[in-house]
Amino acid sequence: MFPIPRPTFLACVTFLTAAAAASAAPVGSTALPSGAPWNWTAEERERVGRLTAADHADMMRQLGIEELRPGKNGNPAPGQPNSANYDEAFANPFPNWPELLVCADGTRVTTAEQWGKKRRPELVEIFEREVYGRVPDNVPAITWSVTETIRTEVAGRPVIARRVLGRADNSAAPNIEVVFRLAVVLPADTPAPVPVLMMFGWGNLPGDPVPRFPGFPPPPGPSNEEQLIAAGWGYVSIDTASIQADVGAGLTSGIIGLTNRGAHRTPEQWGALRAWAWGASRGLDFLDTLPEVDKKRVGIEGVSRYGKAALVAMAFEPRFAFVLVGSSGEGGAKPHRRNFGEAVENLTGTYSYHWMAGNFMKYGAERSAFGRKDASDIPVESHQLIALCAPRLTFISYGIPEQGDALWLDQPGSFMATVAAGPAFRLLGARDLGVTEDYRSAKIPPVKVGLLDGELAWRQHDGGHESRSNMSTFIAWVDAKLKPAAE
Repeated sequence: MFPIPRPTFLACVTFLTAAAAASAAPVGSTALPSGAPWNWTAEERERVGRLTAADHADMMRQLGIEELRPGKNGNPAPGQPNSANYDEAFANPFPNWPELLVCADGTRVTTAEQWGKKRRPELVEIFEREVYGRVPDNVPAITWSVTETIRTEVAGRPVIARRVLGRADNSAAPNIEVVFRLAVVLPADTPAPVPVLMMFGWGNLPGDPVPRFPGFPPPPGPSNEEQLIAAGWGYVSIDTASIQADVGAGLTSGIIGLTNRGAHRTPEQWGALRAWAWGASRGLDFLDTLPEVDKKRVGIEGVSRYGKAALVAMAFEPRFAFVLVGSSGEGGAKPHRRNFGEAVENLTGTYSYHWMAGNFMKYGAERSAFGRKDASDIPVESHQLIALCAPRLTFISYGIPEQGDALWLDQPGSFMATVAAGPAFRLLGARDLGVTEDYRSAKIPPVKVGLLDGELAWRQHDGGHESRSNMSTFIAWVDAKLKPAAE
């Protein structure tokens, strides 16, 4: 992938995800126009922006926020204010992060039992309430059906590909229809149950067109899907937009809107990251019905915003055995407290607030009924989210800025967070990165030097904003760690 200026890249991602969301707009929804966003009229774009701004303003009203600080500018013109910082000398204004193995009452965690019964539930509660949001108790049930089965080839190997739909019960709000779309692709020439990687994306079967922003060709080399099938694995492609639209205007539709019967969210309720993660868990429910799938070797993968969602899915869903977290940045592996690249305030404005719980907006507040809050007030940090994955296989992946994986994502800070998560893995009998330095002084390894001996792994590849360049390393790492069900 070639280098892309940050604003251009964000626009491309927004167009693509909004395009999928528009094509998946629920029956009766008036939030999103149909068709690709680059074909929307000026009136349609204005209307989506207006609906998003109205929903954002409603959450500010609920929280008592009068003014939010603007997000950082990731690719500013010379002299432009509010530029993102990329100088390590100014990157750690809050160097002391929340304790991982100390409970809220001050009890130090020294056993796996204390972690499982006390500390882990404490962290889950805080992440749900303050960062990613709670899944409401009345979330509708999903009914699955296979609508198409084809035999074809991927990477020169025969596969059986299923188009799978998961229909949400909308009896409480008949005007909102939500149908999850998955593509389940498994080798046809392997008698034993196979490992499977679920990937956030488009839900496309082999041969289906993949949405691409004009002028941006696919990256070179074998795709993730080709690498997985060549290695004897299966894969699932999850159409995230069929679960929840990637725009604030869609929060009154999708699974979030259906659960709320078309009403606005309340501050503690889930955002899109948690909704996508919850949808992946429902995909696991379907995979549980397939004897061809090794149920103990199913993992989750995503890049960028979907890297955030993959990490959230792994943290909250214990049935996932492994995760590949690609270029996740702020809201994922990047520490909130780091002043480097993207900032908390970028996730509290109208562009990204819908990913998070409404409560997360408090931490971008300059003036409000509760005063001023910033990243240092967030009661949890990203190393604790990574720790919620322990002791399962957790691979944190990034590319390099020269190829388009921008410094905006804070690769060095994400490495610090991965190091800081290590004590939870060790406590539970797993191996961490093997780094002996404190997270405050740990230095990121050279590109393509993987720390892969443990159940917690790190590798920065030499590609761009993608996981394809780490996929073969990831597959070999998982295969070495997890034995097939028959063994």
